[in-house]
Amino acid sequence: MKALSIAATGMSAQQLNLEVIANNIANINTTGFKRARAEFSDLLYQVERLQGVPERANANIVPEGANIGLGVKTSAVRNVHIQGSLTNTGNKFDMALVGRGWFEIEGADGEMLYSRAGAFNTNATGQLVTADGFPVNPAIVVPEGTVEVIVNKTGQVFARIDGQEDLQDLGQLTLANFANEAGLAPIGNNLFRETAASGPANVGVPGDPGFATVEQGYLEDSNVDPVKEITELISAQRAYEMNSKVIKAADEMAATVTQAMR
Repeated sequence: MKALSIAATGMSAQQLNLEVIANNIANINTTGFKRARAEFSDLLYQVERLQGVPERANANIVPEGANIGLGVKTSAVRNVHIQGSLTNTGNKFDMALVGRGWFEIEGADGEMLYSRAGAFNTNATGQLVTADGFPVNPAIVVPEGTVEVIVNKTGQVFARIDGQEDLQDLGQLTLANFANEAGLAPIGNNLFRETAASGPANVGVPGDPGFATVEQGYLEDSNVDPVKEITELISAQRAYEMNSKVIKAADEMAATVTQAMR
């Protein structure tokens, strides 16, 4: 009985959907986190009767066929890259992006990675790094004796040195854009990797057309909507229960046939 396997694919799909929702809710307070959404598509169809062909020689064309679906499969788990709200932290090294763009982060092996989480700090040498110690690209080094760091909306970084009247220019932050942000591969620690699906990085300066601006002293919150996630959680639970009832009904029908044959 095909209903058993069809409903089983439905239960498997809703289980994956629940896992995606659970991860969204778990990261509701993760800086720069982008919620994910599970996408599904139907499986191949079993043709019982083909439409558009004559029923027999020189007969009328069959207007409708009989195609039996064989269930559902996961087609994608898509990250939804929409702007999150901003939270004022007052930390001079915290930076949020308003608009499209990604901070460039140098990975452990020198690979260029990308992030929306601007919770930065300085390491022992004064270089601007992420919370996990990965350096920001281009390198920004805050010199000793700095009493204030200023980052303007276009990503220029300045330092006020103790005893000096003029600001010292520390460098220019750059951002990366992608033709298909959904094609970026999440690798954890708020980092994403470029893929063939995302296309190559288009690097530019904050504030340029198509690039975000920088807000110093702010962090971008997760774009997870708790109400939406709870609604989808309930929907996934109901769909899982309905598929389980289909399996139960199919099993009872098969049992009826078995008993009748005794």
